[in-house]
Amino acid sequence: MAKLRVHNFSTSLDGYGAGPDQSLEQPLGIGGERLHEWIFRTRTGRTTILHEGGGETGIDDDFAARGLEGFGAEIMGRNMFGPVRGPWTDDSWTGWWGDEPPFHCPAFVLTHHPRPPIEMAGGTVFHFVTDGIEVARERALDAAGGADVRVGGGAATIRQFLRAGLVDELHLAIVPILLGRGERLFDSPDAAAQGYECVELVASPSVAHVRLARTKRRR
Repeated sequence: MAKLRVHNFSTSLDGYGAGPDQSLEQPLGIGGERLHEWIFRTRTGRTTILHEGGGETGIDDDFAARGLEGFGAEIMGRNMFGPVRGPWTDDSWTGWWGDEPPFHCPAFVLTHHPRPPIEMAGGTVFHFVTDGIEVARERALDAAGGADVRVGGGAATIRQFLRAGLVDELHLAIVPILLGRGERLFDSPDAAAQGYECVELVASPSVAHVRLARTKRRR
C-alpha cells in the first residue's frame, strides 16, 4: 500500500526546520542553509542537486539516496515553492530550482490562490491545490500510481499532515547546530508528535538520522 512519507527533512538540535526571516535572498532563513550542508557533501546530493561529481558515501549518502526511491509524487507548501505571497500576479515564478526541478514527477503545491499547472523539464509538473491537505493527498496518491508520496516541506506543511495523522513515515536529519529561532517542526506541546514511534536511529559524524512510523491513525 502506498505511503505518505517525509524524508531527508533537516532540523536543528532546537527543532527548527528553517531559520528566521525567510526571503528571496535567504529562502531558508538566516542560518538555514547550514541545515542542508550534510546532503550537499554526499554523492547523491552532489549528483542530483548540484549536478556535479564526487561526494561522500556512507550513512548520510544512504539516507539521501533513499529519499529518491519509491516516490511517484510530491506535496509541498507554497513557501517551499517560492517567496510570492497573495494572488499570483503573473506566471514568472516557477520555483527555486531552475528549468529542471529535482522532483521528476507531479508536484502538488498547497495554496489559497488558483494557478494553472506548470510543466517543467525532466518530468516535473507543478499543480496548485486550493482545497486543503486531504485533497492534495488524494490527488498525489492517484498521480503516483501506486508509488509513495513525499511531503517535502516546509515545516508548517509537514506539521499539518502530522496533526491530521496522514504521514505514515517521517525521516528527520537532526543537524548538531542551534538556530535559536525560525520555523519549528513541532510546537510544544504539540499533537503532531502523537501516534508515532522511532523505528530507526542511526548517526554519522555529521547528522543523526531518526525515522518515525505511525502506530495508529487518529481519525
